[in-house]
Amino acid sequence: MSTRISTNMVYNASLHTMLGKQASMNKLQEQLATGQKLVSAKDDPVAAGTAVKLDRAVAALGQYAANADRVHNRLGLQENALAEAGELMIQVNELTVQANNPALSDADLKSIASQLRAIGDQLLAVANSTDGAGRYLFGGSNDGSAPFTRSGNSVSYNGDQTQRRVEIAPDTFVTDALPGSEVFMRIPTGDGTLHAQPGAGNSGTLVINGYALDSQGGAWDGSAYSLHFSSASDYEIRDSSNTAIATGTYTEGEDIHFAGLRVQLLGTPAAGDSIDVAAAPSRDVFATLDALCVALEAGATTPTAVAARSNALQAGMRDVARAREVSIDARAAGGAQLAALDSAAGLREADEVSMQTTLSSLRDLDYAEAISRYRLESSALQAAQTVFTQMQSMSLFNALR
Repeated sequence: MSTRISTNMVYNASLHTMLGKQASMNKLQEQLATGQKLVSAKDDPVAAGTAVKLDRAVAALGQYAANADRVHNRLGLQENALAEAGELMIQVNELTVQANNPALSDADLKSIASQLRAIGDQLLAVANSTDGAGRYLFGGSNDGSAPFTRSGNSVSYNGDQTQRRVEIAPDTFVTDALPGSEVFMRIPTGDGTLHAQPGAGNSGTLVINGYALDSQGGAWDGSAYSLHFSSASDYEIRDSSNTAIATGTYTEGEDIHFAGLRVQLLGTPAAGDSIDVAAAPSRDVFATLDALCVALEAGATTPTAVAARSNALQAGMRDVARAREVSIDARAAGGAQLAALDSAAGLREADEVSMQTTLSSLRDLDYAEAISRYRLESSALQAAQTVFTQMQSMSLFNALR
């Protein structure tokens, strides 16, 4: 069998070779001009698809970083606000201790009350702090308007209880600033577990000096109890149903033990006086400050009134101490979130470096290798052109001459 090689076939083969070399050189020129190995998806569909997925992942890391920046700013401002609130609490405690001095006149006490009210205004301003972007720190998710408003001497909370969770890295979340209800409103009173207060109709000079849980006499069952005095020296312990469960003789300054509790009293009771002990309720810090101011502004002209004011001041100091503890706990929680932000930043940075390295290996051109291939293709094109030129002058008639 013989194969006929026509002139057209030779021409077409040579032309196809030159066009192929020119196409290769054009592609290499485009790669060298852009610095990209993947000029279009058809160059390497698998690599192009992988690169698109990595682009999306890098963009997601950028969004995580933006989320982290915003929440970092808010948590940092929360830290500053809580630190300021803690300083204000210290001032309140110092003024309350000062007010407990029996040598102070009613005018002195009213002056202290004025200072406490000014501190209350400062604390309200702190509670209504913003993040610099017009959003309130302590409003929960309802942070478009001031979370705290004053009406007379009472303050109400208008935010909600939501604490946002913000994603700052893949499957890594931190919580935003605390809602104000948890920082300024729901403050345990007393020692945080118990709250003791004198009966409303007390006519003696009893002052509550201290109280706490006490293992003596068994464990406290969480019920409310009261001490009722039938005279200046005799008392009985009553449970929540007003049933007497024990009796005793009162000695000033000595602990009274009952039902897993311990109470220490000072002063002299009158018949009918009582002391109530129960689980500590919650109260907002603004109400605590107002109660202190009311006690200082009322004046005290009788021993009974002096004792009532002393009890109010003692209760106020305990409640302010609890408010400061809540503030410290909130700062610690915020600090933990700030630490998590720092850790997530390191994770994002490491992930981005890995992704960018992979993207570079998929897309970026190896200039040395590309230039070598370009020179090789250029030489091959020149050779093809030379062959084609020589072939144009070839003819069978030349061989027959």
